[in-house]
Amino acid sequence: MNSNWIKVFVAAFFEVFWVIGLKHAHDVWTWTGTIISIVVSFYVLIMAGRKLPVGTVYAVFVGLGTAGTAISEVIIFGEPFKLSKMLFILLLLVGVIGLKTVTKDNVQKGAEN
Repeated sequence: MNSNWIKVFVAAFFEVFWVIGLKHAHDVWTWTGTIISIVVSFYVLIMAGRKLPVGTVYAVFVGLGTAGTAISEVIIFGEPFKLSKMLFILLLLVGVIGLKTVTKDNVQKGAEN
């Protein structure tokens, strides 16, 4: 796995924080953290998208963010665990991993900016 795919995972990690922040932010500090997470998430995603196939990058980003957010809601915020929901998230992750494995890491040259 090259550094550009690591950027996608970092962007998805921060996506989980800003999505949770949009629902649970209640004061200046939590809104500030949410905004910082949005900026970091999209900046890192854009940097990865400059060198990797954008469609696959976005699918992996959204899939990991969705799974991370749903799992965080169950673990951290006590949302009821539903087996059917977790199975669909697992199916989503299998699709994301499948996309990643069949997509050639065709790093584009000249997109250094």
